Amino acid sequence: MRRLFGRRFRRTTLLTFVYGAFVNGVALAHAGHQVPYIWLWLSGALLLVFRRRNLATLALVIVLALGLGVCRGVLFMDKLAEYEPLYGQKIILTVRSTEDAVYGRNSQITFIADDIRLDDGTLLAGKISVSGFGINAIYQGDEIQIIGKLREGYGAYQGSISYAQMILVGHHPSLVAEIRRRFAAGMQSALPEPLAPFAMGLLIGQRATLPSDIKQDLLMVGLTHIIAVSGYNLTIILQASKGLFAKSSKRIATFLALALIGIFLLLAGSSASIIRAAIVSVLSIAASYYGRTFRPLNLILLAAAITAWANPFYVWSDASWYLSFLAFYGVMSVAPALALRLKPNGELPVVVLVGLESIAAEMMTLPYVLHTFGQMSFIGLPANVLVVALIPLAMLLGTIAGLAGMFIGPFAGWVSWPARLLLTYMLDIAHMLSRVPHIFIENISFSVRQMLAVYIVVVGLSLALQFKTKPKNAKITDEIINRRLDVGSQQVVNYQTSESS
Repeated sequence: MRRLFGRRFRRTTLLTFVYGAFVNGVALAHAGHQVPYIWLWLSGALLLVFRRRNLATLALVIVLALGLGVCRGVLFMDKLAEYEPLYGQKIILTVRSTEDAVYGRNSQITFIADDIRLDDGTLLAGKISVSGFGINAIYQGDEIQIIGKLREGYGAYQGSISYAQMILVGHHPSLVAEIRRRFAAGMQSALPEPLAPFAMGLLIGQRATLPSDIKQDLLMVGLTHIIAVSGYNLTIILQASKGLFAKSSKRIATFLALALIGIFLLLAGSSASIIRAAIVSVLSIAASYYGRTFRPLNLILLAAAITAWANPFYVWSDASWYLSFLAFYGVMSVAPALALRLKPNGELPVVVLVGLESIAAEMMTLPYVLHTFGQMSFIGLPANVLVVALIPLAMLLGTIAGLAGMFIGPFAGWVSWPARLLLTYMLDIAHMLSRVPHIFIENISFSVRQMLAVYIVVVGLSLALQFKTKPKNAKITDEIINRRLDVGSQQVVNYQTSESS
């Protein structure tokens, strides 16, 4: 016992508990818990006294981080309380579109809105999903007046309105949005259907224009994640910049990578998965620039704490947030440990690495998926091995095709034929595998207790595996950082599709 109380914890260990305690504090706030402010002042004051980083210091930082998380959650809940009297009521709102609208169910034009203001000028927090009639086209940044009945939202949305009457208040064109629309038009000129929308899904996660039969094929074989923008897209871009400039100038390569992250966020949007990927990428770039490294668990929990602070609703009800971090843990912690066990003194082939990453991500996300969605694909692993390794090449060829359609339209068909061949192969593989009988099952009942029991076993095995490979795999290296495969994003799309329907 004396040895336990006298143990000196490393700073990284204390930070791990700080990040985890903060996220748990945000979750507790949603359950109605509150923390007296005197606890925060007292623990903060005592931390100034206890600087030995022992067990007492660990307890104080946990109490302080937990209290800060609860406070952040309570403050955000106070803002969301303004929605409560509005649910079920027909109201008038003025909103700003965060994306170009698409046509959804029953010929309704659909978009996500923020900057939400009531008729009396009151500003509401968060985002809502809107579907309705009255305007033929809505572009990113447009100011819209909507009239309809507000219902409770799902996922990261605080509300939803269907069959709304919409009036255009103001059009605020954006240069970035205009470039994205022109690029999409160029892609349509260079590639036929459904290859053009499929290529846009690979590049920036635009899947609204993809035919429903293609979406169903990808869902059944576990490949929906390739058209859901994720950290994998961002990693490919960063790898390209590193390969071009890393040897010539470390500073130029770093600033180019940061610039590419900013451009990608502008073009791809600000979904939970891409924001998380951007945070992780920026931290990794900064650490690499200064010659430092991050431990995988620290990196995961830091990104979780940042996103939870920005929007506590992620912790409370966004399935994509949980799936993103579960897949992240599988890819960043479990897969490298498996790779080292298989081949301690060398690199595995790309196909084997993709298979290990898919297994690790599936292992971490499957219990939560079974509990939340009750569905799974039995053929996801071979499908990912046959398709995912080709995504970087498909993104490159798709970009060339889109640019050709923008600038050299008459010759776009000749320039885009390599992209056409590769994209056709990927869709044919998905279609062929989706025809295999009994490879996709639904309506599986998985209770909370069963989910937690499975996670206890899975996490225990993964920790034991990492302990055995700890001397070689204690920290994230550049090679591991450069391999991000957010396989959990496939369930994000399933969640959004099932909820919206």
